[in-house]
Amino acid sequence: MAGPKTLLVLENFINGKFVPCSSYIDSYDPSTGDVYCRVPDSGKEEVEAAVTAARDAFLGWSSRSPQERSQIMNKLADLIEHDLEAFAQAESKDQGKTITFARTVDIPRAAYNFRFFASSILHHTTECTQMDHMDCMHYTVRTPVGIAGLISPWNLPLYLLTWKIAPAIASGNTVIAKPSEMTSVTAWMMCKLLGKAGIPPGVVNTVFGTGPKAGEAIVSHPDVPLISFTGSTLTAQHIRERSAPHCKKLSLELGGKNPAIIFEDANLDQCIPTTVRSSFANQGEICLCTSRIFVQRSIYNEFLKRFVEEARKWKVGSPSDPTASIGALISKEHLEKVKNYVKKARAEGARILCGEGVDSLALPTGNQNGYFMLPTVIAEVKDESCCMQEEIFGPVTCVVPFDTEEEVIKRANGVKYGLAATIWSSNVGRVHRVAKRLQAGLVWTNCWLVRELNLPFGGMKASGIGREGAKESYEFFTEVKTITIKH
Repeated sequence: MAGPKTLLVLENFINGKFVPCSSYIDSYDPSTGDVYCRVPDSGKEEVEAAVTAARDAFLGWSSRSPQERSQIMNKLADLIEHDLEAFAQAESKDQGKTITFARTVDIPRAAYNFRFFASSILHHTTECTQMDHMDCMHYTVRTPVGIAGLISPWNLPLYLLTWKIAPAIASGNTVIAKPSEMTSVTAWMMCKLLGKAGIPPGVVNTVFGTGPKAGEAIVSHPDVPLISFTGSTLTAQHIRERSAPHCKKLSLELGGKNPAIIFEDANLDQCIPTTVRSSFANQGEICLCTSRIFVQRSIYNEFLKRFVEEARKWKVGSPSDPTASIGALISKEHLEKVKNYVKKARAEGARILCGEGVDSLALPTGNQNGYFMLPTVIAEVKDESCCMQEEIFGPVTCVVPFDTEEEVIKRANGVKYGLAATIWSSNVGRVHRVAKRLQAGLVWTNCWLVRELNLPFGGMKASGIGREGAKESYEFFTEVKTITIKH
C-alpha cells in the first residue's frame, strides 16, 4: 500500500493512446520530499513501439501543407492556454519552482512556442539561381528529416519540451519525446490535448523514463535520424558516442558558467535587482543564470553591500506561496551537490556573505523535508576554484573584483563553457567591443533574458552544438536538397 494519498500514475503516449508500462519509477514532490507520482520506466520495447507509430504517421503528416500544420499547432496553443492554471499548478508541484514563475514564465512560453513556430513555418523561402550559359536552373527544397528524438531537462519542463516539439512537427517530422523522469507530469497533461487539437496518432509520441534506459534506446535507434537534447555536457558526450555509428543530426544545448561584467559606469539601480534575478530566478536552475559576477574595483564594495541586501529580500518558501521568490530545488541529491559547492568554497578560504550556513532558513511546517536553500553569495573566491569553473545550477553566485577591460574579458572567457554573458555599462562603444570578444552564444547588455525567438539561441565551447530559433530550428529539422533542371 502506498498509504492514504493516491499517487498519480503516468502512462506513455504512443500512437495517440495512453499505454501502461510494466515498471515504474517514483517521482518526488521537491517541496515536501514525498513520493507523489509514478513515472513509466520505459526501455527498448516502448521506444520500438513509438518508432513504429512515428514511422507510420510520417507520410501523412509530412505531406500536409504548412498551413494545415500551423492551424493544428495554434489550436494546441489555445488548449494549453485554456488550462494554463492547471498546467502551472502541476509544473510548480512537480518541479519545485514557484507558482508565480510557472504561471508567468513556463506555461505562457510553452503555449507561445507552438504559436511562434505555427507562424514562422509559413514564412520560409528557398533559393533559386539561373545558369543561362548552361541552360540550367538550380533551386533548393527543404524536406522533413523523419523521426525526431527529443530529450528535455527538468528545469523548465514543458517550456523546453515544446521548444523542441513545435519546430519538429511544424517542419513535418514526427517525434518521440522524452521529458526528464523527475518532471514528466505536464508533458503527460499535454498529451491529453493532442487529439483535441487535431494532431494525428503517431505524430507526437511521449516515452517516459530515465536517460540510461529510455534515452539510450532513442539515441541509439537506427531509425531516429535526428536528436535534439537539452541537458548536461556529460550526457551530451554520451549521446554523441551512441549516435556516431548512425551519423545522426545533433542539436545539443548544454550547460553554462555565465559571467556578468559590471563596469564602474553601470546603472546600479537597474543592474543590482536584475543581476540578483539573473543569479537566483527559478532557484538558479536555468542554463542562462549568472554564476560569476565581475565588478570593477572602484564600485566593488558598494555593489557587494547592495547586492547582498537585495539577495536577502528574496523569500524562500513553499512553491504554492504566491509571495515566494524561490521554491524548492529539484531533488535531495541536487540540493546536496549545490550545498557541497558552498562547503568547498568555504574550505578554500572564500567568504560566504549570505545564504547557506550564514542565515537561517524558516520554512512552513509542511515543507520541513523539502529541498530548499537560501540564495547564497560567495566573495573572495579564486578564478580556478570549482565554484568559478563548474556549473552549480543552484541559487549560488560568486562576486569578484576586476581592474581593466582586457583583464575581465580574459577571465570571463576562462571557463570551458560559452553559453551566455551580461555586460553592464553606459558606454556604448565598450558594450559593442566587449560583447564581440566574449566567448558566448548570447550576450545581454544592461538587461537579462530578453529573448527574441527569431534569432539564434545556443552556446559555444562545452555549451553545445547548433543553434535554435526560427531559421535555425527549421534548418535543423529539415534536409536541404539542390535540384538542377536543364531546359
